[in-house]
Amino acid sequence: MHDTAPTKHGLAAGDHRPDRPDWTIAQGWERYTAAEHGVWKTLFERQSRLLPGRACAEFVRGMAELPLSADQIPNFEELSEVLMQRTGWQVVAVPGLVPDDVFFEHLAHRRFPAGQFIRKPHELDYLEEPDVFHDVFGHVPMLMNPVMAEFIQAYGQGGLRAKQLGVLDQLARVYWYTVEFGLVLEGGAPRIYGAGIVSSSTETRFSVEDDSPNRIGFDLERVMRTRYRIDDFQESYFVLNHLDDLLALAQIDFAPYYQRVTGAAEHEPGDVLASDRMLTRGTGRYHARKRQGAPA
Repeated sequence: MHDTAPTKHGLAAGDHRPDRPDWTIAQGWERYTAAEHGVWKTLFERQSRLLPGRACAEFVRGMAELPLSADQIPNFEELSEVLMQRTGWQVVAVPGLVPDDVFFEHLAHRRFPAGQFIRKPHELDYLEEPDVFHDVFGHVPMLMNPVMAEFIQAYGQGGLRAKQLGVLDQLARVYWYTVEFGLVLEGGAPRIYGAGIVSSSTETRFSVEDDSPNRIGFDLERVMRTRYRIDDFQESYFVLNHLDDLLALAQIDFAPYYQRVTGAAEHEPGDVLASDRMLTRGTGRYHARKRQGAPA
């Protein structure tokens, strides 16, 4: 399944719509059970062991400077207090996926909407809807970085415009291949900054160590024309030379890009183009075996 299916922001959270028009709810931190804190602990400890040498330095620094620990699910007010002092962001609780316009409005005003529920013990490795572990462990450490803080706010502002123009799919791919599944070069090697990777034990290893995926130098127009996978590991990862490259993206005029990519041929997730700047040309082994019905 590729990005023609509903995207991660586009669905309402089940049948429950909060009373507030911005979809925010109270986190209700005091209502988390010991079992729920235990799930957080399991996930936190597992990922913390995996990330050294795989996650980028800015993610590791953000983790260290935030009130995050294995012992308990974080309190959003405490996170927001630190974030506000550093980059002007805050974390607001939502019940799950929210409509696009609500999501973009929050980001445009430096509010990061985080699911306040946590997955069940049998869902440790895969969850369709982003929960508090994905949203907080995965995203919030990078919001301590001024460049990422600026980029995500600009994405929120751009998302509101893109929806009006009918080009949201193309912009969503930029978010997907950066904020969710982005890699960046550090010391000549790819390191993780995308939340979808750092919150997944299996994709943490796959993205930077497996020989199957392509690792391609980031090019904006190429990314806007490339579908992504919502059901499995990515077939291609786009790699920034430096996190500061996101600042240029935050300041760019996307209108000419929309004009060029609208109606242009789209690329499948595993395509390799002659114009690509290849860091690693993948074997495609993992997804080929999956397509044949064999264990990956």
